[in-house]
Amino acid sequence: MIKLANPLVKDSVITTTSLQQWAYSLGNLGCSIPYQAVGAVILFFYVDIQKLSPVWAAMVMTGYAIYNAINNPVMGYLSDRTKTRWGRRIPYILFGTIPYALFFALLFLVPFDGVKSPISLLLWFIVGLFLFESTATGVQTAYYSLLPEMFSEYHARTSVAVKMNIFMTVGLIIGAALPITIATILGWPIMGIILGVISAAALLVSTRGMFERSSTLEGEKVKLGQAIKATILNRSFITIVIAQTMRHFATAVAASGLAFYTKYSLGVDPASSSIILGTIFITAALALYPWKRFLASRYEPRTTLLIAYGLMGISTIPLFFAQSMLAAIGTAIFLGMALAGLLLMGDVTLSDVIDEDETRTGQRREGMYFGMSGLIITLAYALSSIVFAWISKSYGYDPLLVSQPESVALGFRVFMSIPPAAGSILAIITLLFYPLHGKRLQEVKAKLQQKALKTV
Repeated sequence: MIKLANPLVKDSVITTTSLQQWAYSLGNLGCSIPYQAVGAVILFFYVDIQKLSPVWAAMVMTGYAIYNAINNPVMGYLSDRTKTRWGRRIPYILFGTIPYALFFALLFLVPFDGVKSPISLLLWFIVGLFLFESTATGVQTAYYSLLPEMFSEYHARTSVAVKMNIFMTVGLIIGAALPITIATILGWPIMGIILGVISAAALLVSTRGMFERSSTLEGEKVKLGQAIKATILNRSFITIVIAQTMRHFATAVAASGLAFYTKYSLGVDPASSSIILGTIFITAALALYPWKRFLASRYEPRTTLLIAYGLMGISTIPLFFAQSMLAAIGTAIFLGMALAGLLLMGDVTLSDVIDEDETRTGQRREGMYFGMSGLIITLAYALSSIVFAWISKSYGYDPLLVSQPESVALGFRVFMSIPPAAGSILAIITLLFYPLHGKRLQEVKAKLQQKALKTV
């Protein structure tokens, strides 16, 4: 049984140590690995390995996104109203982590294939994916909701954000870049078990650094409908959320399509996709500081995001023309540089939106906004799956064929380059309507500063 360091504390006890920050941040590894693996290889595993129809797979992923759209706010609503001696959030992590990891592993412990038992395979995929999503939402909603509660000061939040991004990068590499390599060596079932065990261990160990404020168990309860309505009517949030959706869409395309791209377009072992993904993520991690030092420090958030989306749109085009792994890896470096800018500014722009919301409502509603971020990621994967089904079918891809037609190679070149570029263009257009910049952004900061001075 995991023992908590101090699950409930009074508001006056809010100082956190570096060790506690590292412990909490470790949980992000457990949150990142399964979701990255599902986004990166679940389509390849069920379609190309298990021979499930691409159209059926896309329908399942679309239903998965719709379910997540309902599941996220409902789980957040239940979490807000939970009362235990451990708090509101921590019980979901303590008791939900093992089922969460187990259902993830079962997605790859498949006893059926699409040739002999297509309906059984489809049902296994549906039930397994929806059980995984249910437990994942409970655990991850609780985990991310603890962030603003545990770390109330700017310095502490930024310090934790750096640590969380370190573990997120590791999670990206393990969850998105390594599954096919591990599966090639040990098999898909063992891969699922290994990643599930790592994720569960990271989350359970992270509870050693978690606590909740006792005052959060009291007070007025905000109705779910009111919170959702206020968020949807926030123009700043809607515009930035569309742009962020396009970022997740681009990464979802890269993660889910690279195995097909390397196998059919480049004609190399699909396990080589791990090298390309690893290059993207490692480059992104290394490029974070240069983005902060030379761009984010000189320009406001919207301008920095516009530059990042412009670079992302341009960087995807060479994938259409690449004829070798070397060319693909070179393109991956530029994609990683663009991704670094998008990752860096994501939380910054969302924080600005939350600040603006406080000037309007007088409340800090981080929980709702963090919950919506999880929804965005899933919707992006659904959009990617729909585009995948459309393009793969249009260019003649059929997993039941021993040899694919030549048009398939072109189809996956199109999938890897054109949709992400189009998404980047849409994000740029949307950001032009993002109101929280220039004078408006300065006004929000000034109002919050005046409010802070009045409370001193």
